[in-house]
Amino acid sequence: MSIIIKSIVNADREARYLNAGELSAIQEFYESGVSRLNLAMTLTENEQKIVEKASLKFWERCPNTPSNSGNRMYRNSCLRDQSWYIRVITYAVVVGDVEPLEAIGTIGVKEMYESLEIPLPNLVEAIRCLKEVSLDLFTLEGATEIAPYFDYLIQSLMP
Repeated sequence: MSIIIKSIVNADREARYLNAGELSAIQEFYESGVSRLNLAMTLTENEQKIVEKASLKFWERCPNTPSNSGNRMYRNSCLRDQSWYIRVITYAVVVGDVEPLEAIGTIGVKEMYESLEIPLPNLVEAIRCLKEVSLDLFTLEGATEIAPYFDYLIQSLMP
């Protein structure tokens, strides 16, 4: 839930106006909006490159994985899923909150991958590779802002 919604929900629950601290946090959120949009745009524009490089890195680290078995369907599914995770991370970056990751990217995902017999440690390693490749696209400041979203996803998907 974004800082705006959280602030409003809290104030309304207490039947009060937004306080100075909440208004200041909302103002900071708006002022950082252009930066968040630029970060999300960089991820979006480089999605294919990120997925390609991260996949190669992942297959070097985990050569014995279904997506590297020569089965084209498994390979395409792996690439599709990695692209999907980049997309969901861009949503989180734009709203400045992990809520999209939780709502779209982690609820029920562990169970789905387990039912498909996809090793969760491999999935976590694939996300780590996405993170490493993605962070290389940013300055230290941008990488510092993006990294927690990947970390949240990694922690949520750990077995």
